[in-house]
Amino acid sequence: MNVTYIMILDIHSIAILLIICFHALKVFEEDSLRDKLYLSVLYTNVFLLVIDILSRFDGHAAGFYPALNHIGNFVMFLMSPVLPSLWLAYVHYQVFCDEKRTRRLFLPLGVIFIINAVILIFSQFFGLYYYFDSNNVYQRGPLFFIPVLVTVILLLTAYIIVIVNRRNLGRKSFFSLIFFALPPVVGIILQVAFYGFAFILNSVVLSLLVILLNMQNYSVYTDYLTGLNNRKKLDTYLRKKVSMSAEGKTFSAILIDINNFKHINDTYGHDAGDKALEIAAKLLKSCIRTGDFIARFGGDEFIIIADISDKNDLEAFVIRINKCFDNYNKSASHLYELEFSVGYAVYDCKSHKSAAEFLKQIDILMYEDKQAYHKKHGIIKQDSK
Repeated sequence: MNVTYIMILDIHSIAILLIICFHALKVFEEDSLRDKLYLSVLYTNVFLLVIDILSRFDGHAAGFYPALNHIGNFVMFLMSPVLPSLWLAYVHYQVFCDEKRTRRLFLPLGVIFIINAVILIFSQFFGLYYYFDSNNVYQRGPLFFIPVLVTVILLLTAYIIVIVNRRNLGRKSFFSLIFFALPPVVGIILQVAFYGFAFILNSVVLSLLVILLNMQNYSVYTDYLTGLNNRKKLDTYLRKKVSMSAEGKTFSAILIDINNFKHINDTYGHDAGDKALEIAAKLLKSCIRTGDFIARFGGDEFIIIADISDKNDLEAFVIRINKCFDNYNKSASHLYELEFSVGYAVYDCKSHKSAAEFLKQIDILMYEDKQAYHKKHGIIKQDSK
């Protein structure tokens, strides 16, 4: 590929990344580690694209070209582990949502960077990574593949984390994280196979764009506190399920209301109430199957939509949720127990009920279960929903 064309491609990629950055900064949160890591990947890619331009000033043995060429290639090799390391940290946080746990990755990733830097400096004396001939033309050294191998290993590690923990991710988040590494990996293969071509950094631009679109979608359709789908997403999803429902191919809904939630808030404070909602959301997510839909319905209410058409199977599902909460309450000493009232039903396509009417049906069933709970425990005043 002509050097001029490579530089034009790099400049176009930088322009696209700056546009992505402009849109990202409008929706990102300053204190979010996830957003900081994404921006770090973006800024690093812009920086490396600039360095890639400098590394193309070869073929001239005089003037300032040798200096630019040497600096550009040295920095490119020096920074080679940084981009995949940042991506690995980003994936780790997306999967586990634990800032302290993710930050502990920074030390081993820093060690990888230092080892690469030491080998790179040492290789300058022997041309192990790369060298320049008498015409100032870049040539691959015998160990040029090591930075590529490190990049592939880091990307592969991120892949494994995503696949093994796919249940912790929504479907769209899972596919966007899986997709991210595909263009760079293809770019690596092409760049190794076709000497002189530049593919890797430019391919990352497409990956970053896909991630940004998914993050914007996440912010619109996700409940901030629990990370579940929000009411807006529920309404859209449920209308679709109703419209697609047919005899022999229907679905079920389970509406769950946390009991005594007002008591938890009033007794232990709103922070404890928020924590109770987060724990309830995690417990419910652990009960559902791949393909089931779960959302925060509002307040202390959650809803699960499942492809279940048999009432007995639905009741077994509710029993499984009950056992999950019982196991949590028995697992350790807690300030309070998490219990819930529930309403559930299989959607009858012959009834031709709208999504809103079906929601009202299970809400009434949940209310009846709530009344039974109050009567059983002698509670006169109902909890606030």
